Amino acid sequence: MRLPYRLRAPVGLGERDDSLQQADDGRLATEDTIQLSDWRFRLYDPPPTWFAGYMRTLPMFPLGSVLFPHMPLQLRVFEERYLVMLARVLDSPPAEFGIVLIERGQEVGGGERRFGIGTVARVTQLEAPEGFLGLVVQGERRIEVTEWMPEDPHPLATVRELPDLEWDDSLLPRREQAEQLVRRTLALASEFTDQQWSPDVELSQDPIAAAWQLAAIAPVGPLDQIALLRSETMAALLDNIIELTQAAADSLAW
Repeated sequence: MRLPYRLRAPVGLGERDDSLQQADDGRLATEDTIQLSDWRFRLYDPPPTWFAGYMRTLPMFPLGSVLFPHMPLQLRVFEERYLVMLARVLDSPPAEFGIVLIERGQEVGGGERRFGIGTVARVTQLEAPEGFLGLVVQGERRIEVTEWMPEDPHPLATVRELPDLEWDDSLLPRREQAEQLVRRTLALASEFTDQQWSPDVELSQDPIAAAWQLAAIAPVGPLDQIALLRSETMAALLDNIIELTQAAADSLAW
């Protein structure tokens, strides 16, 4: 399974790491591979102590894709307002901001309409090629936007942390069913178009992280991903993965 970057031993933000290279399409790239179970942090600063219902003002980065907890995401930043945002968050560890899906509009230029649920992103890898800033972030906690604040110059929002989902070993058969279905559907989908994730990508050994990773790699659209992100219990998340992935598989079978 080839991903567009590799993580090595942790390095500081000021240290150069030649494992990040520039690909022809502008993405970060390396020659090696990684499994989701191999994901490691590069920055030492631990996330702040949050609890369900905790509210704070957070810099926000609306995107055309969904970030899930326990998942990496690579970004290319070139807009001035987001360069300002990153300079601020990197100056106040841990380097975190919120990511929400754009409901209507474009990533560039502002004025977009945004969904009200998202994920805290923590910067774990940073590179500054000429003309833009490349970074990798790690999905942390789910958040709900309670109020959008005036932009300064980047988006800001008051957010509330959503409760963590709790694992129970009685859910293991459902987890296995969801994993088998996701892998089978990824294999089917790969017969029609290139997929970001391989059917045999290795998941985390932690059951909660693995469940969120299944949600992230399931071959469903952004609106279905938002439905997965909204899941209120682990059982509901697994059921939603099964239902939405089965619908995707049925559509491919036609």
